[in-house]
Amino acid sequence: MVVLKGVPALLSPELLYALARMGHGDEIVFADVNFPTSSICRCGPEEIRADGLGTPPLLEAVLKVLPLDTYVESPAAVMELVPSDRKTGLQTPVWRSYQSILFEAGCMSTLARIERFEFYARAKKAFAVVATGETALYGNLILTKGVLAPEALF
Repeated sequence: MVVLKGVPALLSPELLYALARMGHGDEIVFADVNFPTSSICRCGPEEIRADGLGTPPLLEAVLKVLPLDTYVESPAAVMELVPSDRKTGLQTPVWRSYQSILFEAGCMSTLARIERFEFYARAKKAFAVVATGETALYGNLILTKGVLAPEALF
């Protein structure tokens, strides 16, 4: 737990350090409990543990310190349903939570949807993968870091 003025307590020192080291265009993955985080991270991304934390409250905390990229169509992406889940009409209410939190943070673009294996490939290139305690199916989320204007730095 971080005890600093203005920094959300949900952000661990490891997560804050990763967010601070990311540059414009770097991506961070928030992985649900079913995501193969350790396997993906063998390929390069830093693994950060946030067990027990759901992604919506973690996303709210992260968006207080992380600027999102405004130069891409959507700085936030989820894993698209596989055909069998789409066929059965599986619902993904967690996506509505993500979208609402993003809108409240000023991100007006909609969530991009990425095919499952493309999502894994993109996660392998991410700066870091945060293993959350999110239990919602398809609760994985990728964020792309943006830039801060010079006046926002001081």
